[in-house]
Amino acid sequence: MVNPVHLKTLLEVIRTGSFAAAALRLGYTASAVSQQMSALEKDTGALLFERSARTASPTEAAVVMARHAVKVLTDMDALIAAAARTGSTRGHELRLGIFPSLATFALPEMMASPEWQNLGIDLKLSVAEPAQTIQGLRSGGDLDVALVYQVGQGGLAWPTTVSRRWLGDDDFRVVLPESWGIRSGSEVTAEQLAGMPWIMHHPGTPDALVIERLFASCSLHPQVAAWCDDFNASLAMAAAGLGAALVPELAMLNRPAGTVVLDVPEIRLARSIFALLIHEQNVQVRLFLDRLADILGRRSIVPMPTSGPQQA
Repeated sequence: MVNPVHLKTLLEVIRTGSFAAAALRLGYTASAVSQQMSALEKDTGALLFERSARTASPTEAAVVMARHAVKVLTDMDALIAAAARTGSTRGHELRLGIFPSLATFALPEMMASPEWQNLGIDLKLSVAEPAQTIQGLRSGGDLDVALVYQVGQGGLAWPTTVSRRWLGDDDFRVVLPESWGIRSGSEVTAEQLAGMPWIMHHPGTPDALVIERLFASCSLHPQVAAWCDDFNASLAMAAAGLGAALVPELAMLNRPAGTVVLDVPEIRLARSIFALLIHEQNVQVRLFLDRLADILGRRSIVPMPTSGPQQA
């Protein structure tokens, strides 16, 4: 009998590319991950990794098994969830804190999917920035789960009593006014942008400090045209020709016409998205977070510009 825990670990190893990275995501040691993969090889009779002194490369059998494991694990969780709902007339209540750009991007797709009704979740939402939703976890009763982001390694603190699950990364992109004459998708250097006006985060905020260090590392000392912590406002100002902006992909769902998105090799930054939980995950919550991670992993890189209304 194959252990489902070992299948989940296999998926994480394939996803992250190494035993050590998978161990970090799952809260195991690298040795424990290696032992689980050895046990899975013994149970299935398949060689899953080509091991050397420093690396363990997945075989074709591992990739095929991982592909089937996704469906198997999803079906198992759905079966348990369905059994838990038997005889119940209402779903499991999930009090969820979520930041605006993630709510705008992911929730419509999730709730429109056929799987949503089968999930059996009665969703109670609080849409706010991470600092506010984390307070809901600290207060011991307002929220069950907070979906937050972190830029770099600092700036956002959460209670030591919560557990954390990484869901994906949200890459920042350089957005310019179309009126500047640079085509969308063009690759430019940071030096080419050095003398241009920029729309920047207010000084002193954790995100601003990370961005300032990143810009300084590539000798980019921007001429500041505006201070702004609202990405929709930054996009609107960029569309109006005021300046360039650094905007995460999730905030560009309704990127306005009049903007272009550039690839600047020296400017690489992402905000990591985490689920913070104060209770042990039940099957419905786990399925909800699995589905959310899947939506984040399949998102298009750069949404097409639109002249429609922007989301808050």
